[in-house]
Amino acid sequence: MKPFRYEHADTVSAAVTALAEEPEAAYLAGGTNLVDLMRLEVATPEVLVDVRRLTSDRIEELPDGALRIGAAVPNSDLAADRRVRRRYPVLSQAVLSGASGQLRNLATTGGNLLQRTRCPYFQNVTTPCNKREPGSGCSALEGYQRDTAILGASPSCVATHPSDMAVALAALDAVVCVQGPQGPNGERRVPLTELHRLPGDTPERDTVLRRGELITAVELPPPDFTATSRYRKVRDRASYAFALVSVAAALDVADGGTVRDVRIALGGVAHKPWRAWKAEESLRGAPATWDGFRDAAAAELAQADPLPGNAFKVALARNTLVATLLDLLEVAR
Repeated sequence: MKPFRYEHADTVSAAVTALAEEPEAAYLAGGTNLVDLMRLEVATPEVLVDVRRLTSDRIEELPDGALRIGAAVPNSDLAADRRVRRRYPVLSQAVLSGASGQLRNLATTGGNLLQRTRCPYFQNVTTPCNKREPGSGCSALEGYQRDTAILGASPSCVATHPSDMAVALAALDAVVCVQGPQGPNGERRVPLTELHRLPGDTPERDTVLRRGELITAVELPPPDFTATSRYRKVRDRASYAFALVSVAAALDVADGGTVRDVRIALGGVAHKPWRAWKAEESLRGAPATWDGFRDAAAAELAQADPLPGNAFKVALARNTLVATLLDLLEVAR
């Protein structure tokens, strides 16, 4: 690990200013991803600005029934919160599937959203990687492809986003609250579905956050039909593995068996949590049946562009989505 300077800011504004003024600085919260990358010398910040105690570690209920999750809320606390478990079970299930208990105790809500890909070529500094070193090439295009993207990838990068929590938040229409270096005028709200970027020609940029911006909270909208929601994760082993494919879904079925509303997000298939807008559009107003669910999955995955080593993910994503919706249909009945 390369030497670095540690700074402890007293306020959010001070932390934002400190990072904006240091071109090679990074925020440190739980450190569960950043410290690993520093050990591998994938990340080599010259300054670490500690923000762990600057943002809220509480989950607050807002007047309209929404929940505001402080950026410093540990993943364990988020998964265990009774309001989350009752109103947004998909989120609790996603967090619990994400890591060991020890890591969940340390990892934060804000940090989870900003974790970087686990692509083996990104983590290996001896191999070309456009995300780590722009312009060097993408080793996965001719290498190990099992964990790579089938949606939204580019010739520059086929890596996938690793977060389970972010997939559930994408399905829940969560909003990310951000503080920038312009004081009160630097505050803005970013829909979770717009926070992460597809790689394009600049895969080194994971998110739309500007230099110095700090996530301060995540807000969940008031619950509607999100109590009927589920997270399903398919992985190579039962514990502590990243998703090959995951599905976060909430389903609302009318008495006549018609889909009144639905929300779906996919994980393990793209550079960002993938909101399945086409599948949702196909399902709304349609009969809640196996055929309808399969047609919706096919509509979403028609845009898939797999590599030889991950072509199995197309069928896996289709089958996982259909199975998840069938499970929710049983609950809705």
